[in-house]
Amino acid sequence: MFLNLDKINKNKIAAWAVHGFTGSGAVLGFLAIIAILNSDAVGAFLWLGLALLIDGLDGTLARKVNVSEQTPNIDGTILDSVIDYLNYVIIPSLMIYWFGMVPGILEIILPAAIFLVSLFTFANLQMKTDDYYFRGFPAVWNIVVLYFFILGTHEYVNVVVIIICLILTFVPIKFVHPLRVKELRNLTIFFTIIWSATTLKLVTTPSSKIFMIDSTIIFTLWALTSIYFAIICWGRSIKNAENDKEN
Repeated sequence: MFLNLDKINKNKIAAWAVHGFTGSGAVLGFLAIIAILNSDAVGAFLWLGLALLIDGLDGTLARKVNVSEQTPNIDGTILDSVIDYLNYVIIPSLMIYWFGMVPGILEIILPAAIFLVSLFTFANLQMKTDDYYFRGFPAVWNIVVLYFFILGTHEYVNVVVIIICLILTFVPIKFVHPLRVKELRNLTIFFTIIWSATTLKLVTTPSSKIFMIDSTIIFTLWALTSIYFAIICWGRSIKNAENDKEN
């Protein structure tokens, strides 16, 4: 009459729980779309931020419970990629269109270009290097749009940045993965935490107050962490290019 806990495969339950955790990112993406349609950019970024957190944690959890062995008929990598394409490509492109981040004549063309070029990123079997860097721009358009929003950049500046990112998709420059790259991992994780906390503060701070003293300190920390990531990516790319020349 009672449930026999000994017969329950706890490892399989844990694996399905991880898949459910990953899948919740799609729900958060849907909530972000609703926020966009209500012209609530802050709400959309908050939902995408939660989705980004899930994406940063689910891989570690999946490896811990060995989901590929416990649920062999479910490909967690494909599941993760589908959700990433939604939250990293489709929704940010919708934000570019909906919030007028580019001139009217390009508000359809550039999002469409992002859609198409990002397909190459997700289909590229060599997207990640052996040392866990991303090879080429990793289609993190959610981050690009986030910078547009915080910095309040002009629409023509946004056009230039988008075109550069589209081109960088096909350039073998390295972009750091904030959690998996072993080189300077502890320092990178520390800066990632600082960047995340300051980003949350800036996104929820009205633009009219962003240059008040306390917000200026937050903005400075945010800018410094951004510079750190840029230096890491640029430095590793130069080092990689030098190694290729030697070989």
